[in-house]
This record gives sequence, C-alpha cells and structure tokens, in this order.
Amino acid sequence: MKKIIIGLFVSLMLVGCSSTAEPEQAVEPKLVVGKSLSDIALNDQFEKAHKVGASTKKVIFAFSKDIAHTCNDFFVTQSPTYLSQNDTQFVADVSAAPSLIRSMFILPGLKDFKHTVLLLDDKEKAAPYRSEMNTEKIVVVYVEDELITKIVTLSSEDELKNVIEAK
Repeated sequence: MKKIIIGLFVSLMLVGCSSTAEPEQAVEPKLVVGKSLSDIALNDQFEKAHKVGASTKKVIFAFSKDIAHTCNDFFVTQSPTYLSQNDTQFVADVSAAPSLIRSMFILPGLKDFKHTVLLLDDKEKAAPYRSEMNTEKIVVVYVEDELITKIVTLSSEDELKNVIEAK
C-alpha cells in the first residue's frame, strides 16, 4: 500500500511538473513607452478582477521568484493600503511555475499577504509583458492617463521605496 501511494505521488508530481511548453514565439511587447495599459485586467490572489485605472501612476512588475520575494518582503512591512495610497499596483508573474506547485503552494501563500498582488498566471498572457524586459530586476512602469510614460528597472527594496513614494 505504501509503495502504491508513493508511486501515485511521484506520478502526480511528474505530471504536474512536466512542461508541454512550445518554444517561445515572438510576441509584441506590451510594456513600451507610449502604449496603453487600459486593457490590463488581472485577478489578485483572491481571484478578484482588477484593471489599471486612471488613478494608477505606477505598476510594479516582478517576473521572477526572487524579485517577487524582494517586493513582497518590502510590502509586508508597510500598511495594507500602502500601494493604493501611492497610486501603485503590483503584478507578480507566477506563470513559469508548474500548475501543481502554483495551486498547492504559491497561491495559498499569496493569500497571507494583506497587500494586493495581481497575478500573471498564464504563460501566453505573461509573454507580452515579459518581452524585452529584464526579468531579473524589479520593473516599474510609470503611467499617466493609462499610457506608459517611462519604464525603469530597480534592484533593491530601498530603490523600490524611493520610486513608490516619489510624487
């Protein structure tokens, strides 16, 4: 019985972790100065839909696990309304994680956060946002009237704080 359970568990892990991804095809980048972010519609960690509204001035993107941890480690030290008070939204790309890992570990862990985390959870949906971006840095997109005016990359919590709180 023990061998059967272990065999089933290993099989599920292999199926959940297997990749059926096709080679990345060229996609048109969405994060380009002058483009609109009005079509961004993402769910947060509680599956509530959000859009980039007229009041949003900055959108922070974390495309890797390490960068997302850096951002979340900073945000948990702030008030739950810190991002909204600073007209900022945070987007974490979790699309690279296998679906089993995402559903069993990542998403439940994100629900512990008091701040809102918008999710890119599908590789096809994430690809245009990742395209031509340095995915190993914090990407900050400045927005005015739903149009991208500037894009910068950051490396630390201190830089992140300074950018968010700058008016």
